[in-house]
Amino acid sequence: MPLLAITVLGHDRPGIIAETTGVLAQLGLNIEDSTMTLLRGHFAMMLVTDGASDAGTVEESLAGLTADGSLSVSVREIPTESVSSRGSAYLLSVHGGDRPGIVSAVVAEVAKVSGNITDLTTRLAGDLYVLIAEVDLPGSADVAGLQRALEGVAGELGVGVTLRPLESDDL
Repeated sequence: MPLLAITVLGHDRPGIIAETTGVLAQLGLNIEDSTMTLLRGHFAMMLVTDGASDAGTVEESLAGLTADGSLSVSVREIPTESVSSRGSAYLLSVHGGDRPGIVSAVVAEVAKVSGNITDLTTRLAGDLYVLIAEVDLPGSADVAGLQRALEGVAGELGVGVTLRPLESDDL
């Protein structure tokens, strides 16, 4: 059976995670990867599951979550792929005054060295904008050159930036 990608989006309330994962457990699905967060009072969850249930059965079983119209659920099959790191893991952080284009400009520099963003979170706290990303850089990447490019972009945007190796203890 292929893996299933499940998304749950909508207005936050207590119990969404418990209800969702309870249904998945009853169906015998194993949660292999997940991310869950609040975005301005809205809940967002993505899960990748493995097990014997098909997408239709899972979506039907999760229909109770959508009954009041405050949540939407999507389930789709995705191919099983091996997950492997291409190089070295780094932690990228950006902070400063909020303005359009911060994410775009910073991640463009990572893409220029064939880096892969494996996790990215942003938060706005008042006027302070914070971006934290896990970045997988290929062994051939010029890390010092990337650091200089990021500092240049950060200077243009008026924000601070750091790039440091991500140790397994940080995970």
